[in-house]
Amino acid sequence: MTQWNEPYLETCCRSALHRLTLVGGHGRPDGLKDGPCLARLRGMGLARQREDGRYEATAEGLARHAREVLKRRA
Repeated sequence: MTQWNEPYLETCCRSALHRLTLVGGHGRPDGLKDGPCLARLRGMGLARQREDGRYEATAEGLARHAREVLKRRA
């Protein structure tokens, strides 16, 4: 039996994480509709907010995206 040790990601937050991977180094600006999800991802260590205010995925966020969104082993 596998034990689940990661916090659950709501569908909207998985989508926000996916969008972070799509924009890559450009980052996502703050203040968009997915702002609450980006803040939640930041709190979980899956995203970070840069000095310019844009969000980007962390290494942990990229790994979680690969496992949970792309269904690949990271």
